[in-house]
Amino acid sequence: MAPLPVLSGDAFVKAMERIGYRRVRMRGSHMILAHTSRRRLSVPRHRELDRGLLRRLIRDADLTVPGLLDLLE
Repeated sequence: MAPLPVLSGDAFVKAMERIGYRRVRMRGSHMILAHTSRRRLSVPRHRELDRGLLRRLIRDADLTVPGLLDLLE
């Protein structure tokens, strides 16, 4: 299994925008992302996302860790 990267909320959002997610709104410190055929994601705007939360966001976006690493390159 590929190691999970340490990401900020903003870096994760940039990666998700590459696969078609768009920022719908920002409420408090959370960014809401929408996609036409996938689930909505609520991403906290933290400097560092917790590993468990990052894994959940990856799973909700129908991605894998290696798939996320490809988007970050």
